Amino acid sequence: MPPRSGAPGSDGARRIWAASWPKLLAVAIFLFAWQALVWTGWKNETILKSPPTTFKALWDDRSTLLEATGNTLKMGAQGYALAVLIGVVVGAAVARNRILRAGIGSMVTGLQTMPSIAWFPIAIVLFGRDETAIFFVVVMGAAPSIANGLINGIDHIPPILLRAGRVLGARRLTAFRHVILPAALPSFVGGLKQGWAFAWRSLMAGELLNVVPGAKSLGVQLDVNRQFADYAGVLAVMVVIFVIGVVIDAVFFGNVERWIRRRYGLVDEATAA
Repeated sequence: MPPRSGAPGSDGARRIWAASWPKLLAVAIFLFAWQALVWTGWKNETILKSPPTTFKALWDDRSTLLEATGNTLKMGAQGYALAVLIGVVVGAAVARNRILRAGIGSMVTGLQTMPSIAWFPIAIVLFGRDETAIFFVVVMGAAPSIANGLINGIDHIPPILLRAGRVLGARRLTAFRHVILPAALPSFVGGLKQGWAFAWRSLMAGELLNVVPGAKSLGVQLDVNRQFADYAGVLAVMVVIFVIGVVIDAVFFGNVERWIRRRYGLVDEATAA
């Protein structure tokens, strides 16, 4: 029996639909624009493939793409995890120590502004043409953004919270865990999100520029399809890369940000319901 209006199931379905239909509409508009571009004949369809042809190639190569996606995500997750660890340690040290702030605070921002591709020459010299070089570039691309996110979050903590923590006996690691980090969380999550974006872009660039012989990854598959003029395969890999980015942002970071906004009273529950 279908749920009555106002029942929990009906409310849940409405919330899911309200969150989903803008994304579905955006996808439909994008696919239509893509197909319309093909119809204009701007490029020969042997080069610019239509959405149906691209998705057929995606389905035909699904086993290869699944394996490549798994390997790429594994590398990305490992590099990002190390970048988070480094970013938290560096960010906390710089934010809470005046000498470190004066000495290396601006260096962290400078590292953040460096293009990921600039790290590849030295990475190849240090580690050779293997996955370690790609791993190094991923970490260097993500860690500065994460550190800056934490630094900015700590800088904007109301001083009264820090004083209240000291009065209640919070010192050093206890203060960082129970006062500083929770207060800096909104900005810190922004840094984590930006760090993931840099890590993902660095990873894709690394797999394209530093092709590891025998490796199976999205970047390698993209380069192989290009070499064999499989343009439908090229677009299929690009679709996978794009979808992964959207899903991670919407499912993981989107839920975390919504939880933080609710936790800090930044959402009007009456209008959000």
